[in-house]
Amino acid sequence: MPRRDDGQQPPAAVSAADLRKSYGDKTVLDGIDLRIPSGTVFALLGPNGAGKTTTVQILSTLISADGGQAQVAGHDVATAPDGVRAAIGVTGQFAALDDLLTAEENLLLMADLLRLGKREGRKRAKELLERFDIADVAHKRAALFSGGMRRRLDLAMTLVGDPQVIFLDEPTTGLDPRSRRTMWETVRSLVAGGVTVFLTTQYLEEADQLADRIAVLDGGRIVAEGTADELKAQIPGSHVRLRFTDPDEYERAAAAFPGAARDDEELTLRVAGDAGLDALRALFDRLDAAGIRAADFSVHTPDLDDVFLALTGDGSTNTALHVKETLR
Repeated sequence: MPRRDDGQQPPAAVSAADLRKSYGDKTVLDGIDLRIPSGTVFALLGPNGAGKTTTVQILSTLISADGGQAQVAGHDVATAPDGVRAAIGVTGQFAALDDLLTAEENLLLMADLLRLGKREGRKRAKELLERFDIADVAHKRAALFSGGMRRRLDLAMTLVGDPQVIFLDEPTTGLDPRSRRTMWETVRSLVAGGVTVFLTTQYLEEADQLADRIAVLDGGRIVAEGTADELKAQIPGSHVRLRFTDPDEYERAAAAFPGAARDDEELTLRVAGDAGLDALRALFDRLDAAGIRAADFSVHTPDLDDVFLALTGDGSTNTALHVKETLR
């Protein structure tokens, strides 16, 4: 988490305490706590139905919570919703464009809704058309745009009001890899300018690439939170794969590492343990001491896919409990 020069945490752009929401007898949010510093990217991960979109809807004042408190940009979402709305931008899962209007007209419409004034609205639209590299299609109807261009225009519309906090609810769903990476660069540039981004996504690589902190939501609760590296470090499965070309060397190595998993056809050993530099140095020192030479090696560490599966019911229950306890 970023810190100021005086050693204190920066102010929270978004915070929530014991946030709850139910629909009938179905509990969607079961008391979640959040603290997102200004000028950072926060990613909320979770399976379908975990409550990600509900969280965004509450924090953006689209629906009310049943319990708990939340503040966005210094405004209470329950008692000062107008203050929240004036400080945020929201991009949902599907582009909210008027297909009958051109790109420029969509931006001007948003400027009118925000009461920017004719001159300011045109200035803002021109800036955003250039910023999102869609100035050359400013006079084309949105219906003719590709998925990536529609997403860029949708995000540009979100920025007409110059928000402090942006909620991106699965913003790259359906985009091809190139368009997705373009969107990532856009998010990075926004944060570099001081904007806070609250991101929900189904793409774990997206969270790994963008987020300063990640929370995993499952069953209406935050089951783990930390940086991507902190989350991955707590999942068992780190190992070094040693490959040999000489069967005798392979057998000697297997004897030196009796707990290693063998693959007799490929002449490889999988040595479990920490994959950090100190552990690697110790492993190779053992090989050198025994006079054993491996043909090559590779280091394997858990990724966010492993974290996600371990924490959302598709992995080991014991692993999930271990991660939750470690990250508390």
